[in-house]
This record gives sequence, C-alpha cells and structure tokens, in this order.
Amino acid sequence: MKPDPQRDLIPRDDALYLIGALNAVKDKLYNAAQQWELLDENGHVPAAPSYTALLQHAADAQDLSRDVLRLAADFARSPHHTTRAGGTVLKHLATAATISSYAAPHFTETAENALALPRSTNPTDRHYLTKRMVIDHASARAFLRRASDSLRDAAKELDDHLGVQRFLSTLTRREGPPEPPPSRPGGLHR
Repeated sequence: MKPDPQRDLIPRDDALYLIGALNAVKDKLYNAAQQWELLDENGHVPAAPSYTALLQHAADAQDLSRDVLRLAADFARSPHHTTRAGGTVLKHLATAATISSYAAPHFTETAENALALPRSTNPTDRHYLTKRMVIDHASARAFLRRASDSLRDAAKELDDHLGVQRFLSTLTRREGPPEPPPSRPGGLHR
C-alpha cells in the first residue's frame, strides 16, 4: 500500500480556526501574567494587599485554565489528533492544560496569606507571610506564561503544518500528466 500524505493532513480551514483559537487564549494567558501584579511600583508588597483582588486573580486564572482544557478536549475529540502534527499539537495542549491548572491554587494561596497578614502581630510571621505571598504570586504568573508558551508552540506546529501543505500542493500541481513533446517546425515528425 502506497503512503498517502494527504491522509495525514489537517484540513486548512480547521488548522486556521484552531490557530486563531490558540492565539486568542495564548494572548489572554500572557496578558494576565503581565497585568496581575502583587508588588507596588517600588517592588514591595503593599502593607494591606487586597484579598478581593487576589482572589479575583484566582477566579480568572481558573476560567483561563478551563478555556485551555476545553481547547485540549475539543482537539482530542477531533480526528486530527491522530496525525503526526496533531499528536504534537495535542502534546502542547496537554502541557498547557496541566500548567495552567497550577496557577489558580497559587493565586488562592496568595490571597489566603494576604487575609492573614493584617492579623499577624509577630514580625517573623509577617515576614514569612509576605515572602510566601511573593513566591506564590510569582509562581502563578509563571504558570500562566508557560501555558501561554505551550499554546504558542501548538499554533506554530499548526502553522508549520500548513507550510508543508502548501509545499505538497505545489508538488502535486507539477506531477500532472506529462506534456507532449513539442512539434517540429514544418510539420515533419520522426
């Protein structure tokens, strides 16, 4: 049986649609990682960090994680995940789904420590809570960035796949029936 490269291709419209969806969620993850800050303009934890704002970071991170998980689940249900490129895309989606799910608990821990900070009277406890908040918040933002990077890699894989399709389509156009030999001038044929 002769290999059929066409069978291993993800249809162009499906690939373009998925690239758009991946880029939209990737941008949301990246923007959240950039915008959700804990430290003030001087690089210090505020004396009374907003529990409500930090808890909102956790809720929004959970929503973003759910979006990534839906992308992964939808692609896993499609027949495209069985192709070579689709398998690589699914691997990147699975990584993004896992990593993005780690962000919300870290944001929640940050919020919990922010709630405990004003009630803490011991300077050592305050110092510990402050450092813990910084670490948890930075970790959560890093998880969002890494999930964004995985989605970027999935979109790049699909874009590369489309490049292969363009290349294959130029080959198939060239492989048409052979052209008849040019006729000789004067109508003489050998």
